[in-house]
Amino acid sequence: MTAILSIIIALVAATWIYNRLIRNRNLVSEAWAGIDVQLQKRSELVPNLVQTVKGYVTHESSVLEEVTRLRNSTQARPELGAGAGIEALAEQETALSRSLGRLFALAEDYPDLKASDGFQQLHTSLVEIEDHLQFARRYYNGAVRDNNNAVESFPSNIMARMFGFVQAEFFEIEFTSQRSAPGVDL
Repeated sequence: MTAILSIIIALVAATWIYNRLIRNRNLVSEAWAGIDVQLQKRSELVPNLVQTVKGYVTHESSVLEEVTRLRNSTQARPELGAGAGIEALAEQETALSRSLGRLFALAEDYPDLKASDGFQQLHTSLVEIEDHLQFARRYYNGAVRDNNNAVESFPSNIMARMFGFVQAEFFEIEFTSQRSAPGVDL
């Protein structure tokens, strides 16, 4: 009787651990989809922004070309768990953010552009999208943390290894709306 009870307890525990691993993996996938939606929204906004700026800026084509090139390079989205795919995408998106920052800095030199309603609306939309992207990134990284803890912790690591559950990558990106604090030297 004790042996049967032990087997039943072991099966219940194994089922619970397996289901928890499945839930964590699905949460990571769901969270990645949230990031992907926000990245796509941002990417769709970039051509409008470039066209708006192009109408005002005549000498600065290199910045516009760089933004366009980087936007095009971010269009290929990796599948979740694609090894270095997430890290590579994060680097591309950070480069795009930096070039968008240069684009907005360029707008400072053109008061008519800066005062343009279209430019202001696009800038506001971009900041809003980046706020949503930050929230999505935090949710994703929390889901990744929980997944990785389950995959690495005993005894769930045994089940994870048996059924091919793997760690997920964190997603870090620098946004154009993030500004570093200026250094003050007294």
